[in-house]
Amino acid sequence: MSAPRAPGDAGPDASRREIAEFTLKAVAAGVVLGIVFGAANAYLGLRVGMTVSASIPAAVMTVAIFHALRLRGTILEANLSQTVGSASTSLATGTIFTIPALFMWGMVPPYVQVVVLCYLGAVLGLAAMIPLRRLLIVQSHDELPYPEGTACAEVLRATAGGASGSAWIFRGMAIGAGIKLLLGLLFLVPSALHLALPAPPKAVLAFELAPALVGVGFILGYRQSGVLVAGSLVSAVVFTPLIAWLGAAASAPVFPETVKLVADMTAGEIWARYVRYLGAGAVAAGGIITVLKGLPTMVGAFVAVAQGMRAGQAGASKGEMPRTDRDLPGAFVIGAIVTVVVVATIVPGVFGSGMGQVQRAICAAGVGIFGILFVTVAARIVGIVGVSSQPTSGVALITLLGIASIFAAAGWTDPEARAAVLTVGTIVAVAASKAGDISQDLKTGYLVGATPARQQLGQLIGASVACWAVAATVLLLGQAYTFGSPEIPAPQATLMKTIIEGVLAGALPWGLVLSGAGLGIAAFLCGISPLAFAIGVYLPLSSMSAIYFGGCLRLLCDRRASQAGRKPGDGSDAGVLAASGLVAGEGLAGVLVAGLVALQAAPKAMAPRMGGLAGDLGVAALALALGAFLYRAGGSRTDGTSS
Repeated sequence: MSAPRAPGDAGPDASRREIAEFTLKAVAAGVVLGIVFGAANAYLGLRVGMTVSASIPAAVMTVAIFHALRLRGTILEANLSQTVGSASTSLATGTIFTIPALFMWGMVPPYVQVVVLCYLGAVLGLAAMIPLRRLLIVQSHDELPYPEGTACAEVLRATAGGASGSAWIFRGMAIGAGIKLLLGLLFLVPSALHLALPAPPKAVLAFELAPALVGVGFILGYRQSGVLVAGSLVSAVVFTPLIAWLGAAASAPVFPETVKLVADMTAGEIWARYVRYLGAGAVAAGGIITVLKGLPTMVGAFVAVAQGMRAGQAGASKGEMPRTDRDLPGAFVIGAIVTVVVVATIVPGVFGSGMGQVQRAICAAGVGIFGILFVTVAARIVGIVGVSSQPTSGVALITLLGIASIFAAAGWTDPEARAAVLTVGTIVAVAASKAGDISQDLKTGYLVGATPARQQLGQLIGASVACWAVAATVLLLGQAYTFGSPEIPAPQATLMKTIIEGVLAGALPWGLVLSGAGLGIAAFLCGISPLAFAIGVYLPLSSMSAIYFGGCLRLLCDRRASQAGRKPGDGSDAGVLAASGLVAGEGLAGVLVAGLVALQAAPKAMAPRMGGLAGDLGVAALALALGAFLYRAGGSRTDGTSS
C-alpha cells in the first residue's frame, strides 16, 4: 500500500495525479465499519454520555480487512474507508443526547422518524461545513491542528505497508465482547464491586467491570479521567452523605421526593432523587460555559469565513482546480441546506405528531439558524480541542433553551410540544457533531493527499446507512431496558428532558439545579474542565472509577514510552487501538444481549452465579487481566516493535 505525501511535499503534479481512492471495496469496508462503530458508540453514549472517535480504529481495520482478503489498496482508499466509517459517530452523539427522553415521557418515536432526524442533521452538518474547508483546513493549517485528524494521518502512514497494529483492535473487541457476555448473558460474576464506608453515612465506593469504560479512560488519558472521577467522588462521599445527615431528622419527604423519608432512602435513591439534580445543574452550567468560552472563536470564525470564502472562490476561478482542492459544488451546499429546512417545515412527522404549521415553521427555523451557527463553531473548535472535547451538550442545551422559551411564551407546553423541542435539538446536535467529524476527516485527507469532494460524498453515503443502524440500536436498547435505569442511564438525554420540563412545565427543583450550576462555575474557576467535572457529578462513581482505571493505565504506558525515548500519545503505540477495540467489542455484545432480552430469549437480570467473596475475587481478577492487556498493548507499536 503506497502513501502519497501531503500536499506541498509531493511535487508540482501530485495534486493532479489520479490515485485509486473512491472504490467499491473502500466504500463497502467503510459502510460495514460505520455500522459496527455506530452501534458501539450509541451503546457507549447511552451508558456514560460520551462517544469516542472511530477514525483511527476504522483506518487500521480497513488495512487489516484489505490484507485479510488479499486486496491491494492505496492509502487514499484506506482514508476514504475511515471517512465513510467514522460518519456514524456524529449520528450516535446527536441521537443519544435527545431521543431517549421521548421514551422517558412514554412517547416512543417511530423508527423512521429517528432515521430521518439523524439523516437531516447529517446532511445539514456536512453541507454547512463544505464552504469552510479551505479556510479552516488549508489556510489555517498551522493554527488549527485538528488532533484526531492529524493522528489518523500518522496512523495511515504507519500502517501503509500492511496491517501492523490491527491485531490489537481485534483482540480488544474479543476481550470486550467476552467480558460483556460473561456479565450480561451468563451472569458469571457481579458487574460491580461496592464498599460501604463506616463514615460518613451512606458513603459508598464502587467500581464497575466494564471494558468499554476502561477503554474510554485509556483514550481520554489520566488528567481528563481524573477530573471525571473527582466529580463522582464529590457526589458519592460528600453530597450523598451530607443529604443523608441533614435529612435524617426530617419527619416528611423532602422535595422533590414525595413518598420516602430521607432516613429510609438508600445511597442510590438519594443520588437519584437529589444529587442527580445537582449534577444536571453542573452539566448545564459546564456546557454553557464551554460555548461562551468559544464566543470569540465563533465571531472570528464568521468574519474569517466570510473573507476566506470570497478569497477561496476568487482563487478557485483561476485555472483548473487541482484534485486535492475540489469540493462538492455550491449547488449541493445551498440545495442541501434548503432541502433540510423545507422538509422539516412541510413534513408533519419530523417533529412528531400534533404540530401545526406555525409550530413546525418555528422548529424548522430553529434547525436552520442554530444548525448553521453551531456548525461553524464546532468545525473550528474541534480543530483545537478535538472531537471528544467538543461542547455538543452545550450546543444541545442552548438550542433547547431557545426553542423551549419561544414555545413557553406562546403557551405551547403540552407533551407534543416537548417532543418537538427535543427533536429540534436532535437535528442540531447531529449537525454540529457531523461538522466536527468531517473536519477531522478532511484534515486527514489534506495531509495524505485525498480528494475533498470524494470524502464529502463518502461521508454522505456513510451517514445514509449508519442512520438506520444507530436508530435501530437506540430503539432496541429502549425496548430491552429502561432509559434512565442503572443498566442504561442515558445521562445526556435525562438532562435534556429535565431542562425542557423545567422551561415548559416549571417542574424543576431549582434550588438543587442552581446549586449544581454553582459547582460547575467553581470547577471552571479552578482551571479544570467544568463539563468533565460536571459529568462526573452527574454519573455514578462505579462508572467513573472504571474510566479512571483506564486513565491510570494510560499514565503508566505514557511514562514507559517517555523512558523509551518516545513521545507519549504520538499515535505509534497500539494501546489506543486496543482500547478502541474494547469499546467496540462491549458495544456490539451489549447490542446483542439487548436483542436477546427484547426477544425474551435471555433474562434482563439475575443473581450472579458466583456471589459473595468468590464473585468479588472474580471481578478483581477480570479487572486485573483487562489492565494487563491494555498495559501490554500500550507497550507495543503499530510497526510491530515493543518499547
